[in-house]
Amino acid sequence: MKKFNFRKVLDGLTASSPGSGSSSGSNSGGAGGGPLHPGGTAGVLREEIQETLTSEYFQICKTVRHGFPYQPTALAFDPVQKILAIGTRTGAIRILGRPGVDCCCQHESGAAVLQLQFLVNEGALVSASSDDTLHLWNLRQKRPAILHSLKFNRERITYCHLPFQSKWLYVGTERGNTHIVNIESFILSGYVIMWNKAIELSTKTHPGPVVHLSDSPRDEGKLLIGYENGTVVFWDLKSKRAELRVYYDEAIHSIDWHHEGKQFMCSHSDGSLTLWSLKSPTRPFQTTIPHGKSQREGRKSESCKPILKVEYKTCRNSEPFIIFSGGLSYDKACRRPSLTIMHGKAITVLEMDHPIVEFLTLCETPYPNEFQEPYAVVVLLEKDLIVVDLTQSNFPIFENPYPMDIHESPVTCTAYFADCPPDLILVLYSIGVKHKKQGYSNKEWPISGGAWNLGAQTYPEIIITGHADGSVKFWDASAITLQMLYKLKTSKVFEKQKVGEGRQSCEIVEEDPFAIQMIYWCPESRIFCVSGVSAYVIIYKFSRHEITTEIVSLEVRLQCDVEDIITPEPETSPPFPDLSSQLPSSRSLSGSTNTVASEGVAKDSIPCLNVKTRPVRMPPGYQAELVIQLVWVDGEPPQQITSLVMSSAYGIVAFGNCNGLAVVDFIQKTVLLSMGTVDLYRSSDLYQRQPRSPRKNKQFIAGLTELNDSPVPQELERCKSPTSENRENSYNRSRSSSISSIDKDSKEAITALYFMESFARKNDSTISPCLFVGTSLGMVLIISLNLPLSDEQRFTEPVMVLPSGTFLSLKGAVLTFSCMDRTGGLMQSPYEVWRDPNNIDENEKTWKRKLVMNSSSSSQEIGDHQYTVICSEKQAKVFSLPSQTCLYVHNITETSFVLQADVVVMCNSACLACFCANGHIMIMSLPSLRPMLDVNYLPLTDMRIARTFCFTNEGQALYLVSPTEIQRLTYSQEMCDNLQDMLGDLFTPIETPEAQNRGFLKGLFGGSGQTFDREELFGEATAGKASRSLAQHIPGPGSIEGMKGAAGGVMGELTRARLALDERGQRLGELEEKTAGMMTSAEAFSKHAHELMLKYKDKKWYQF
Repeated sequence: MKKFNFRKVLDGLTASSPGSGSSSGSNSGGAGGGPLHPGGTAGVLREEIQETLTSEYFQICKTVRHGFPYQPTALAFDPVQKILAIGTRTGAIRILGRPGVDCCCQHESGAAVLQLQFLVNEGALVSASSDDTLHLWNLRQKRPAILHSLKFNRERITYCHLPFQSKWLYVGTERGNTHIVNIESFILSGYVIMWNKAIELSTKTHPGPVVHLSDSPRDEGKLLIGYENGTVVFWDLKSKRAELRVYYDEAIHSIDWHHEGKQFMCSHSDGSLTLWSLKSPTRPFQTTIPHGKSQREGRKSESCKPILKVEYKTCRNSEPFIIFSGGLSYDKACRRPSLTIMHGKAITVLEMDHPIVEFLTLCETPYPNEFQEPYAVVVLLEKDLIVVDLTQSNFPIFENPYPMDIHESPVTCTAYFADCPPDLILVLYSIGVKHKKQGYSNKEWPISGGAWNLGAQTYPEIIITGHADGSVKFWDASAITLQMLYKLKTSKVFEKQKVGEGRQSCEIVEEDPFAIQMIYWCPESRIFCVSGVSAYVIIYKFSRHEITTEIVSLEVRLQCDVEDIITPEPETSPPFPDLSSQLPSSRSLSGSTNTVASEGVAKDSIPCLNVKTRPVRMPPGYQAELVIQLVWVDGEPPQQITSLVMSSAYGIVAFGNCNGLAVVDFIQKTVLLSMGTVDLYRSSDLYQRQPRSPRKNKQFIAGLTELNDSPVPQELERCKSPTSENRENSYNRSRSSSISSIDKDSKEAITALYFMESFARKNDSTISPCLFVGTSLGMVLIISLNLPLSDEQRFTEPVMVLPSGTFLSLKGAVLTFSCMDRTGGLMQSPYEVWRDPNNIDENEKTWKRKLVMNSSSSSQEIGDHQYTVICSEKQAKVFSLPSQTCLYVHNITETSFVLQADVVVMCNSACLACFCANGHIMIMSLPSLRPMLDVNYLPLTDMRIARTFCFTNEGQALYLVSPTEIQRLTYSQEMCDNLQDMLGDLFTPIETPEAQNRGFLKGLFGGSGQTFDREELFGEATAGKASRSLAQHIPGPGSIEGMKGAAGGVMGELTRARLALDERGQRLGELEEKTAGMMTSAEAFSKHAHELMLKYKDKKWYQF
């Protein structure tokens, strides 16, 4: 049967369709697209462009995840491979090694990870999840996959322990039983330690769940079992009986052995630590409450908070380390969570910024029966990961190479720039490194496992994140890594609120008044703009030199003098279908404002924040050039900004909200235009608008982090901060009818802006500077800009800004614009080449601005010379200019709406990328709008994803997958194919360190651990089979995925096989040498023993 390629059919669907498409270009499936005007000049333009992109160029694939694992629950470390694993409440596992080695894998069930156990130096990991399932992960591939799963049906898992170099996993349950699992086959052994056999028969109460399991360092045939109620059982695995039992009247949280195996330490719920000896198990030979107040003799010390975990680590040349979390006194309720380090008589309390989830002590040896020699402590907090250096007396922390502080302040917006100017990363890093924190440990980061090399992708990438505290962070995202370059604090341009003054009466938000809403960056000119939740815009210029200067500020009045928007009857408005059901764009979501007026005179011409009036020292980096603030108007607060754009070539910034549009000249620092949306239409307004009289306090309702599907009561109509608790609210995919009713009372918001050299009016013969304005009702207006001709005049002559009277229309709120030349090449907006504004150069007393226009030259030929691509929430259209003919239209979705759309460059060709609220990612070719890709990738679960999702060039995209993590993905087939080469290796062949020489007498009398055979004891031949109803074995897809993941090239596979063979051969050779050495030693011992026997053979007892 002949194979049928459906994607190729999609590619040719539009091209082969007849040119008699309707004006709306719609179809029931929402994938309709086609030419509207097959004849004339437009038809000639269409034939000239040869689109090179096909569906084979596109594929969706997750690449890498950055940031701190959200809601962590478990921690594990491989001391030989030196890699770290972190489990989370959402079922994710992050595996970290050296910088560049960062992998994220996910349990399909989404169940929380209870515990993680590495198979030390074996390239495998065992995870226990809250759905009582054990999983075995294969780490010998770049994308870990599950090899086996074991689902417990009748008992709940509470604790797991895997002895070093053992293939038998001990599993404790809530019922108090202990089961044993074979790691290789992942099958349950018939050997079970029942709770009623472990405790004394005379005990009448259940000991509680198993909270600890560990084999004795002295004897592997003995297992220590800790129960929650305070009972500890030392179980002999061979004789299947309890060798000794320990009872304590306080609940046990954790246990740790002394390396000699003669004593162990327990932590309890009353904040006490007890040290037990196997020789005298009747009571602890040492009991301490480290943070309890000392009492009189004979009285027990005061109880403290529970010690949740304790680790007892010995050193050869110093006192042992006792490290524990919790245990603070109850009278210190406000004290922060802490980790206590006891070393000899010294007690050090390290206070943490967040609650401690788990901690691990890193030791020099993986063998439990040797001196541990601890050198660091990994502390997993709820919102951070720190590593403490134990080798220095002041216990400094290591500098974390991972980007774990993305969420230092909640992320409110993101921007992504691929293939940006290569010198930017070095410049930003050189400035940002001067402000790094000091006092870190001078030793190298101890989590240094894995291997990573730069892949074929070498172009520079920068990610920018805006935060709720007004800070902006620039990150180097090149080669799927992430490193912070530079941090900008925008709140420094405003006056701080004095303590005790109370909340400013002019503020329009309850908290986080400096939260960043929108970001606009021109990498070529290095000019940076932000808009904040308090209705302001700040323009920054980059300089290498420090300056002290006053901050220039402007105040802008924007108000709308319309009460309602009354749409025409359907039969009289064919160009505007379903306008009554359209919402403001998702990009215009901003915090609602506080309309409660203060007592007395209504506020007017007052900004929400106060800009510093005194001279301000500005360090090298981004320095504030201009602050623009919207002001209160007749008692009404300014509406938050919904769109922002800047042109470095024109020296103009434009922004809009639901009231209107403002255009500001930041070179001359003057307001060029401040006009309500209704006035932009002038006499050509297609809607009827009624004057507002009397004025009412109606607000444009939406949230920076959420979107409500019902009207908001007047008393609750207050701004919700980006850090409000509702940021995780669920989000409906479809808009309800109640929203449509709000739309009729909503103002027409400015949702998209775009500067370009274009044709302002129909049939213009030359291009000129233009500002494209898109609104929430799907209208597009073109504003004409008249700039002075010479560079000298630009600093003195006024700039003329005037609506051109050109209108275009689409369904839904306008999201993005772009322009293409007549050959189909994407036209870049004009920009100014960067020059240090504070550079003092005597050779250049006067300098001119260097502009790059990037626009097609005006031609004298008859016909159109430019395409304009416009995308809205519902559809995309391509117009030819200056004739303003609609060439192509594509209805993107009928049942949902587009959240984010961008025109991006892929393989030197332009395409339109869209992300819809129903989770679909769609790619369309340009200019024909042919569907290239439509994948149901990510259902929208909350507004965080909608707020942070962004596309960029070269097939890259990202979004905030959790409040603490950035997920990057690609829609490029080429990058998906090369991803294996770009990711780091989690496992590298390393020789397991040799155990220390125990000596003859120590080996002879130190216990029977060397002769203990678990296989003989736990195998099916001896222990039998476990009950089938107890646990169910589930084969994993790891073997298939492993073949795919390891297929990084034949040569790479052969190299790995050769290394494995070499390693195996080397180990066999070493084993032969050790065997020969042991035989020689045994022969020498036999000879000496025989000589000794002959010497004393004939002597009497009294002769010795």
